[in-house]
Formats: sequence, structure tokens, C-alpha cells
Amino acid sequence: MFNLKTVTTGVAVLALTASAALAQTVIRVQSVIPAQADEVTMLNEFAADVEALTDGSVKIEVLPAGAVVGVRETLDAVDSGLIEGGFAWTHYWSGKHPAAMLFGSPVAGAGVGIDNIAFLSWFQYGGGKELYDQLWDEMGVNVKGFMLQPVGPEALGWFSEPIASMDDFRKYRFRTPPGIPGQTYKDIGVASVAMGGGDILPALEKGTIDAAEWCCPKPDSVFGFQKVLKHYYLQGLHQVVVNADLYINGDVYNSLTPLEQKALEVAANASLSKAMSYRIYENGKALKDLTENHGVILHDTPEDYFSQYMEAAKAALETNAAENAFFAEVWQSQKDFAEIAVPFWAGAQTSNANLGKAFADSLK
Repeated sequence: MFNLKTVTTGVAVLALTASAALAQTVIRVQSVIPAQADEVTMLNEFAADVEALTDGSVKIEVLPAGAVVGVRETLDAVDSGLIEGGFAWTHYWSGKHPAAMLFGSPVAGAGVGIDNIAFLSWFQYGGGKELYDQLWDEMGVNVKGFMLQPVGPEALGWFSEPIASMDDFRKYRFRTPPGIPGQTYKDIGVASVAMGGGDILPALEKGTIDAAEWCCPKPDSVFGFQKVLKHYYLQGLHQVVVNADLYINGDVYNSLTPLEQKALEVAANASLSKAMSYRIYENGKALKDLTENHGVILHDTPEDYFSQYMEAAKAALETNAAENAFFAEVWQSQKDFAEIAVPFWAGAQTSNANLGKAFADSLK
């Protein structure tokens, strides 16, 4: 028997279902690095988590560097709404506000021995997240930020010959990060040259620079530094902590439902852990490959590097704190946290580091 009421109800349900399926927010996120980079691999995993947690109502589409705007225009494009999202390291925007460095790459562990794990403790439970949210207002940009990928400590870098002291180091034209970490190298007499990751290998091949740092064994090997340089130093202070972040246009973020906003937060917190776990294993595999199959020789960093770099880093931090109130507030928060957490964490880690080094030495 034909039942008009049943048919009408069924059509209405199908219409609602179709409408719900179509109600999707697409957030285009332009990265500042090539699609093959590990950071983009992990960003795509974050995007998949967000889509799953929102049952498909939020989809993050990752775009490669330069897809819509140049790398340096990424944050401005998010701010203006030209793109819905961006992915970079927050210290890239130190030109907009010096405190960006304290979140993206606090030089020399903020001068107080904060490593990447301790940094997360400060960020999640020591007041860092609240200051991070305030950073975008201090910059004057319409952005909601999410910290996704902590890395560290980064390697000191690659050289054509062994360096036994800072005097040897100063003979090289050395690629460094922008901002305070790179400036600190200049302050101790190193010929520091800032450039993007994709420009480093061509610059090495042309002789524009003759030594370089980028990150860690896996990302460094992807860029191919081992093709030109063979002497590698793991221990560096310039970027003990480095964080890659997601930036979403504030209007786009505010248009999301509370559940969708919570999904972004939950996926970001998961990414913090997953990114560290991924990097430890991937860097281990890459270092093994570099030393066993590409003729790379691993060295310990000269002792006088640590004292000279740390002294210059603290001076740079103090100068910026004296000149900018928000920078001073963030750095003071990190110092207050370190006073409580670092004596425990550094002391506890020493035994593990010694045990690990003993095992590593047994493999040689």
C-alpha cells in the first residue's frame, strides 16, 4: 500500500543527510616547506585525525610551499583570509614580534636548559599556551595558532673538515636560522648566512656557503647535505627546541562549531606526542644510514662552543627583554618554570643520557 507520509518522511531524512554531508569546512593550509618533508608527513596525519574526529565536517587540505603565496607571505595571507591556514615555525615571524622566537625556537633552551620535552610541560601546564594565544594579538594578526610538532635538539651542523675549536668554526660561512639564533652566531664571530632549506644544497655546491645546519639526521639527509659535506656534529645550542605550528584564520576558526574546535585541539595535542615519537625513530634510522652508507663521520662538538654560544644567547635574550614588555613576560614565565622543573628534569635525564651513550659507544 502506497503511504505518502512514509515517502515524504524518507525524502526529508535523505535531504537532511545529504545536507549534512555537504556541510564541510575546507581549510587550505599552505606549508613553507616541500611536500616530501617529514613535517608535512606529520601534518597530513594531523589532518586525517581532524577529519576523523569531526566525521568529515572539517577537511584540511595541505598545499606545498609557494602554492598561493611566497613563504614569507604565509602568515599575512592567513591573517587576510587569502588562505585559510598556514604551516611554519613561529620564529619565522620574529620580524613581526621578537617573542615569536620564544615559542618557535627559544635560543639555547631559553638560556635556562629547557629541552623539547620540558618545553611542552611549560606550554601545556606552565602558562605557555595562554601566552602563545596572546602572541597573535601582540602581533596584530587575525590568527588562531596550534603548536603541532616539537623537534630538538637540532644538530650543530655539517662541515667539510673537522672543527676542533671555535677558531676552526669561524673559518666557515655557515647557514643558520633567521632571527636571534642566527644573530647569536654573528655575535660570536661566525659568518652566519640565513636562507631557506631548499636553497642550502645549491649554495653549498656553488660555494656561497661552506658549512650548514638545518635540523636533524632525517631532514638533513632528505636535503642531501651528505653529498657535499661529510663531517657531522649532533650537539648544538642554537635550536635546542623547535616547534612547527598551524595557523588558522581567526574568522574561519570562529565559524567552526565548539565540537570542531575541540577536535582541532585534541588532534594538535596528539600531534605533539606523535611528532616526537616519529622523529626519534626516523632520525635514528637516518643517522645509521648516513654513517654506514654515505661516509658521514660523526664528531663531538668542541667544548668552547657551548660556553661562547650560551653567553651570547643570554645577552641577546636580555637585550630583547629590556626592549619589549611581552618578550620579557614570556621569558620570565619560562625562567620561573625552569627554576622548578629543570633541576629535576636535567638531573633525571643525566643518568639516561649516560646509559644511552654507553650503549651507543658499545656499537662503534
